[in-house]
Amino acid sequence: MRAIRYSAYGDPTVLETVEVPRPIAGPGEALVRVAGTTFNQVDATIRTGALANAFPIDLPHTPGIDLSGTVVDIGEGVADDLVGRNVIAFLAMTASGAAAEYVTVPAESLAPAPESVPLPEAASLASSGLTAWQAVESAGVRPGRSVLVNGAGGGVGAFVVQLAARAGATVIATAGARSRDAVLAHGAGEVIDYTERSVADTLNRPVDIVVNLVRTTPEETAALVALVAPGGAFVSTTTPGVAPAGTGIRTVSVFARSDAAQLARLSNLVDAGELHLDVSARYSLKDLARVHALAQSGALRGKVILTPTGW
Repeated sequence: MRAIRYSAYGDPTVLETVEVPRPIAGPGEALVRVAGTTFNQVDATIRTGALANAFPIDLPHTPGIDLSGTVVDIGEGVADDLVGRNVIAFLAMTASGAAAEYVTVPAESLAPAPESVPLPEAASLASSGLTAWQAVESAGVRPGRSVLVNGAGGGVGAFVVQLAARAGATVIATAGARSRDAVLAHGAGEVIDYTERSVADTLNRPVDIVVNLVRTTPEETAALVALVAPGGAFVSTTTPGVAPAGTGIRTVSVFARSDAAQLARLSNLVDAGELHLDVSARYSLKDLARVHALAQSGALRGKVILTPTGW
């Protein structure tokens, strides 16, 4: 089968198409024919070697932490009726990824793919949807609360805005001009263009919750925490926040975890029309190096889908 691998850390040019043996499902595993994966910034950061201590990988390595596809075989201990099902999964950061024609996955990580969207695009729900779900859950979002989503134009941000709005919160979002319409469509009541002015200088009122999805400097992080009303929450998937003493502000760092039950609930929300995928572009897997380069230049928005076609 064909796969995208890199044998050394480096820039996007280290990614190359190779022929490798098709994997075999071991005990507790399923073999999935890949329909789609996504570009994910953590894949790119791992590729550079910057996370070698946090996420040690075996080289050569196939990236792709998001997966959608069809189960074609199973290993010992896995129910036979899983074969033939369309599934999605958030794969382990250090595991061999979905940038290939086939991948083996722990069966317990698989969730049913939504039926109302094309199977390749369902991959966009995995890591981003779970990160958003866990961030909103950690924040304690509920009706009547005001939520500032910093980085709403990204793949995770699209889901955070939707989930927070669905929970009855008033959503304020930061996003650039190219993401403004999409963020409003997702349920934000107000969008602050971070390219024109800082949110700290623009927002003249406190909010109950800040969900920070972009890497910020210590000064920027402190300014975001300062926007939280006493007793509120600052939740970050990137830079940790520190609350001033006596404010009662909770600070939470969210490190997304694979959770098949949560992913199944997200899939159901998509099929119910209550959650929408924000797929901005589609590429063949053979173009993965180009996609990594585009991301490095800041040219991507939303989620980018890659499919093992056109090889």
